[in-house]
Amino acid sequence: MAKETKKETPDVVVTPDSRYTKEQLISSGTFANRKDLLNVLLEDGKQYTIAEAEKAMNDWLKKGVE
Repeated sequence: MAKETKKETPDVVVTPDSRYTKEQLISSGTFANRKDLLNVLLEDGKQYTIAEAEKAMNDWLKKGVE
């Protein structure tokens, strides 16, 4: 019988202050239904907290038509 080896994966700690790139947020399941909006609103190369990304979306959605 082959000996089963366990691969240890490092624990990932997500805090409210964790920052993510635009690409990471867009590819996450959290924003699956809003990825097109995030793609337009967020800047390439910049990092955002989840709260910042949500705020950017909410501010845009609440903005009136000019």
